[in-house]
Amino acid sequence: MHSCPIYNFLSNSLQNPEARATFLSRITFNWFNSMVIKGYKRPLVQEDMWDLNEKDSSQAICQGFEDIMAIELKKYPNSWLVPTIAKTFKGVLLESAFFKLIQDLLSFASPQLLKLMISFTQDKSSHAWTGYLYAVLLLVVAFLQSVILQQYFQRCFILGMKVRTALMAAVYKKALVVSNDSRKESTAGEIVNLMSADAQRFNDVTNFIHLLWSCPLQIALAIAFLWIELGPSVLAGLLVMVLMVPINGWLATKSRKLQKEILMKHYKRMKIVNDILNGIKVLKYYAWESSFEAQVQEIREQELKVMRKFAYLSSMEPISYIISHLQVSLATFAVFVSVSPDNILDAEKAFTSISLFNILRFPLAMLPQLISIMVQMLSSLLELGAAVSMTDGTYAWERETEPVLKNVSLDIKPGRLVAVVGAVGSGKTSLISALLGELHSLKGRINIKGSVAFVPQQAWIQNATLKDNVLFGSDVNEERYRSVVEGCALGPDLDLLPGRDQTEIGEKGINLSGGQKQRVSLARAVYSSADVYFLDDPLSAVDSHVGKHLFERVIGPKGLLKDKTRILVTHGISFLPYVDEIVVLVNGVVSEVGSYDGLRASKGAFSEFLETVSLRKNSSVRSKKDSGDKKGQRLIEKEAMETGRVKFSVYLQYLRSMGWCLVTWSFLFYFIQNVAIIGQNVWLSDWTDDSVEYFNTTYPNHIRDTRIGVFGALGVAQGFLVFLGTILLADGSISASRTLHTSLLSNILKVPMMFFDTTPSGRIVNRFAKDIFTVDEMIPMSFRSWILCLLGVLGTLFVICLATPIFTAVVVPMAVIYYFVQRFYVATSRQLRRLDSVSRSPIYSHFGETVSGLSVIRAYGHQQRFLKQNEDTIDQNLKSVYPWIVSNRWLAMRLESLGNLVVFFSALFAVISRDSLNSGLVGLSISYALNVTQTLNWLVRMTSELETNIVAVERVREYVEIKNEAPWITTNHPPDDWPTDGNIHFENYKVRYRPELELILHGITCDIQSTEKIGLVGRTGKSSLTNCLFRIIEASEGQILVDGIDISTLGLHDLRSRLTIIPQDPVLFSGTLRMNLDPFEKSSDEEIWTVLELAHLKDYVRGLPTGLQHEVSEGGENLSVGQRQLLCLARALLRKSRILILDEATAAVDLETDDLIQNTIRTEFSHCTVLTIAHRLNTILDSSR
Repeated sequence: MHSCPIYNFLSNSLQNPEARATFLSRITFNWFNSMVIKGYKRPLVQEDMWDLNEKDSSQAICQGFEDIMAIELKKYPNSWLVPTIAKTFKGVLLESAFFKLIQDLLSFASPQLLKLMISFTQDKSSHAWTGYLYAVLLLVVAFLQSVILQQYFQRCFILGMKVRTALMAAVYKKALVVSNDSRKESTAGEIVNLMSADAQRFNDVTNFIHLLWSCPLQIALAIAFLWIELGPSVLAGLLVMVLMVPINGWLATKSRKLQKEILMKHYKRMKIVNDILNGIKVLKYYAWESSFEAQVQEIREQELKVMRKFAYLSSMEPISYIISHLQVSLATFAVFVSVSPDNILDAEKAFTSISLFNILRFPLAMLPQLISIMVQMLSSLLELGAAVSMTDGTYAWERETEPVLKNVSLDIKPGRLVAVVGAVGSGKTSLISALLGELHSLKGRINIKGSVAFVPQQAWIQNATLKDNVLFGSDVNEERYRSVVEGCALGPDLDLLPGRDQTEIGEKGINLSGGQKQRVSLARAVYSSADVYFLDDPLSAVDSHVGKHLFERVIGPKGLLKDKTRILVTHGISFLPYVDEIVVLVNGVVSEVGSYDGLRASKGAFSEFLETVSLRKNSSVRSKKDSGDKKGQRLIEKEAMETGRVKFSVYLQYLRSMGWCLVTWSFLFYFIQNVAIIGQNVWLSDWTDDSVEYFNTTYPNHIRDTRIGVFGALGVAQGFLVFLGTILLADGSISASRTLHTSLLSNILKVPMMFFDTTPSGRIVNRFAKDIFTVDEMIPMSFRSWILCLLGVLGTLFVICLATPIFTAVVVPMAVIYYFVQRFYVATSRQLRRLDSVSRSPIYSHFGETVSGLSVIRAYGHQQRFLKQNEDTIDQNLKSVYPWIVSNRWLAMRLESLGNLVVFFSALFAVISRDSLNSGLVGLSISYALNVTQTLNWLVRMTSELETNIVAVERVREYVEIKNEAPWITTNHPPDDWPTDGNIHFENYKVRYRPELELILHGITCDIQSTEKIGLVGRTGKSSLTNCLFRIIEASEGQILVDGIDISTLGLHDLRSRLTIIPQDPVLFSGTLRMNLDPFEKSSDEEIWTVLELAHLKDYVRGLPTGLQHEVSEGGENLSVGQRQLLCLARALLRKSRILILDEATAAVDLETDDLIQNTIRTEFSHCTVLTIAHRLNTILDSSR
């Protein structure tokens, strides 16, 4: 694990005090105090986290999970997930079920005590001590309930955490063995999404599993007790409940459909965002940002449309909940008093029933939610299943495509050097992939003796130090390491890097030039000292003299690898005379095999191949040492993390983006609704006093009807008000989502390239996926619940004080305690949540890195090491998740004790002042108090959830406020036909990558005339020059004039859209071929076919079933590197600008295609100024200087 700097502190670990805690400390969670106090004094950091208990580490969890999974997969290949989870974690499941059962039974003790309490106040002759006994009993029952409930929750959350861990590890393991075919179906972005969103969903579900049996149980018990109170009238209430179920069911299925739709749109949006981040450099070069921004925005608008529907639907839920609750009590009481005149509603009956109905309220509210959560689960199940169950088959690159290799037979003797040559798309890379087992054979078999090392055509570099990239997990052997570095010509490069071989290399190797990456990739292979080497054209990306050096010192007959078996794909003809054997491929068929002289004599395909590339001698060039890209030691900064309280301005910003008007009105509606609730209950308490007033007389019908009517009317009003409030909030939150996403997207596209070079893409993706998801779905929910809870708590306290004014004396000290507990907790919890999201990013970064380097990891057989690293990364994350779970329990325990005290005092004061109180008010105040524990709990939970979720707004805002590059368009417009001549003039031009670093270009002054063809050579700094022309890097001094206009005065889009570049790495975007050439749809189809013809792609595209509409997969994976390069040429031809920059454009192409490209450039760009950055001399032989 030495490769990641984050892990260095694993050694100085902290013991988890839970292991040594006493029983009492465990049930009250006192052992957690030290963490809370530390968190209150200063923001917690990752180093404060305790070690995981052995049984909670990801290795322990995954081991068990995988063993059971293997068995289940055989039994139920399609539905193995749930049984596996159930069997792996059955211990925890049973324990938590037991706790839940006890807790359910205890919750019915309080209403019975309330009943005794009321009869005590009515019966003035009973002894005072019985009253005090009841009050104490209420306290004891409540306390027991709290302890057990917290133990239950603790078990549930730990279970959820373990399930998430097991799934993430399983998905990762799967990705390491995913076949090429299924990898094409799910892109890297989608796999990361699987890990984050879907595993998270399972986390939520496990917490709800028990409610599946406990809800029906609670409903049954409540009804039984109600029957005892009110007799058969309960059936009326029951009927109402049953009628509500189908309505809720309909809501649930409807919202499931919408949720699926939202997910689809979310995936689609993330796919483009991923593409944008991977190809951001090209977007900037071509000034295409706005086209892609529009694409994302279009999908986002569709997403919001569905989200609005979803929000309206979910606003029906609280209404159906309030109405059902209300209808139930209304129907029951109405039927009860109407059935016979003897039935009189007294306080005992009314308030015992009300507190029973309150118990009923939760399971009834949960049922529809349970249904919808199970539904979400099912949709995730399908996905996780898909990523983890693969069918085996026989493919070429993928199913249903032409085989890329036909009847290839090779027999290579140990220790020989075999070159594979052929034109672009003739199947050279495919041959290597087939030998590595990355392709599926339709027939035939492959046999490789010994271990394998692989150098891919596009180097794969890990985000680690340069040395770690070479060692790649092997042990250090300094002597061998030195000879490898020397052989791979990395010596001079190390002198240029600030930390020599300890320099950290950014994600995808961004602070190395193309040639350096390729050499590091080669060094990794050489160091691994395998038996068989597959080298997929490693010499193309490096300068010609370096290529010669590598061949002589490493690959060739006298090199480091001279005794190994080497298979070399190459385009460099000069090396061919020195190889033992040459394999010539034509269209996926081996046309000839033999030695260089033998093949030349035989006048077959090979000599044709040589003819097309009339031999130009590779003369070697001395490179002048120009200073290389000096970059700071740490390239990737640790993710910034806000600490301390979330600033109030963040809340204001969110409310502002919702719209003040909407917020105020919805709050008003909620407030009036609460007043209605209190009114309803006071009315009921008044109603019960009738039983005293009309004792032993007939109950007049008109009074009865008034009582029922007002009770009902107040109830209907509540439903209506909540509906209005919720709809308004929903509208507000949609507009907030729109505003935040739009500003995030448009700002990210305007940020300078520097930012993308130093920020792992996983971190930016996290903003678009996790944080925007939070803004869309979590914040509106927690905001709504928070308002409702706050009003609920205030209402409760108001009612108790109304009944027993003496209670106000207790309210103040309790509020103070409450405030402190809450502040302590929130400080700790918030920081733990932040640590959680920060330590989650590396999981995804490492994951993305693995997916892109799959073929390399597999070729070296390093899967185990990467699995281990993944486990360690997940463990780091669990270290902050576990305390967070405990912190919630710690808080709940403290709060519930407060709530229990409220119950105790309200009962105590009722006993003390029983002479002045009527029984109706006692019932009212105690039944309200019994409810307060839950509401208090929710209030803190919601406050902290709102705080934690609002962090997402803060994180989005952080990226909205990054400094932009120069404006895209300024008032200073160049003439429409600028540049007309294409003269470029550098004037004492100096530039550095970042203000604190040294200069890369030291005062260049030169003149480039119109239509000149200029070749740029040199070891490093060549690409920096082009970056300056495009103002990817801004000048620190001097200027560049193009046709007499200083480019620093223009808007970036004006400048960049008038220049053309064919970049070093051919970047394509997922979408159609046409979109890749012309995203703004400015050109006609004819023009596009013309440029495809010039780029020698016309026949290829003609041959595709969908032609120009052919879908390009992520990163252009379904085209060969040569074809991608030709597409980039077509792109350039389409732009028709006067200045063309070729950045090593032909490095990845064989000589034949190179010729095609050179000819096209010679004829089509004859009137342009061309700057070529070259590695091979023949690309620049026809330059004018």
